[in-house]
Amino acid sequence: MIGSPLASSIAFSIGPVPVAAQVVTTWCLMAALAGGGFLLTRRLRAAPSRRQAALELLVEAIAAQIRDTMRTDPAPFLPLIGTLFLFILTSNWSSLLPGVDPPTAHLETDAALALIVLVAGFWFGIRGLGVGRYLATFAQPTLLMLPLNIAETITRSFSLVVRLFGNVMSGVFVVGIVLSLAGLLVPIPLMALDLLTGAVQAYIFAVLAMVFIGGALAEARQDSGKADGEKA
Repeated sequence: MIGSPLASSIAFSIGPVPVAAQVVTTWCLMAALAGGGFLLTRRLRAAPSRRQAALELLVEAIAAQIRDTMRTDPAPFLPLIGTLFLFILTSNWSSLLPGVDPPTAHLETDAALALIVLVAGFWFGIRGLGVGRYLATFAQPTLLMLPLNIAETITRSFSLVVRLFGNVMSGVFVVGIVLSLAGLLVPIPLMALDLLTGAVQAYIFAVLAMVFIGGALAEARQDSGKADGEKA
């Protein structure tokens, strides 16, 4: 269990560069997800096996959530949202492995995930409007709103960090404390609850990412609609 949410234990060093334990765990999770994805998709068939059917069900569930939340074709966003969900889910659940600190219980990982969502929102907004027109949306409806709109964007990203970090870290500490006080078998119900909480937090993060990116797309559509109306 981690001693402090702001402290990182060093696993090893590459020359003068220290490598934290949660970074190693992140690499292992990335390798496991990439390897698992390769193994599950290398022999896809028209008549799916049970394994392929389960995989297709998961992909379709994520695509349906994107479609319902963002009101758009899910294909461009499925790789990003699906990867975020699966990584956060496996990262949260890694806390149940003995001696493993989940990367999402550290601020650095959560900040990096929120930064990915922030950059994705900028990317899709700029792709839909262009750089100048997208940046101009921060000054709508008047230029006086520019500081508030920028602050809102930063605050939304910060809320992703705090929500994920707080919930995962608290679960790790509670299970660890009960385990140290009550022995091995008593915390099992809490571990089951931790699994549920980890899944819920992964889902919430993915949905909020869809909402934030979808907001940028909505601004792009609204601006494009106004431009088309002026031309007409």
